[in-house]
Amino acid sequence: VQLQASGGGLVQVGGSLRLSCKTSGVTFDDHAIGWFRQAPGKEREGVSCVGKYKGDVYYAESVKGRFTISRDGAKNTVYLQMDNLKSEDTAVYFCAGADVGIATMNSALYRYWGRGTLVTVSS
Repeated sequence: VQLQASGGGLVQVGGSLRLSCKTSGVTFDDHAIGWFRQAPGKEREGVSCVGKYKGDVYYAESVKGRFTISRDGAKNTVYLQMDNLKSEDTAVYFCAGADVGIATMNSALYRYWGRGTLVTVSS
């Protein structure tokens, strides 16, 4: 099972980025896929996740209204569109696959983790 996150980079405050999480080796449609992030010196936190049922999504309060998560079953890929980025969004972003199909930010339910992609928001 592999999850490959990509799309990170350097962007100015107020800018946008789209992260992608490509999965392989797992039945994509059976698993919730989540995005987590870890900033320097801080604990990992859940950002957003999408379940297998349409409309089953979750956003952390800190990103609600700015980030949009979506999944493309044909491409086995989950996207995280990040708009109006703030300096506090700077972190390494990880995608992960859960053992359940419902959207959850309980990291204990996530079995499959990919390598992160760095997002740096400069002011």
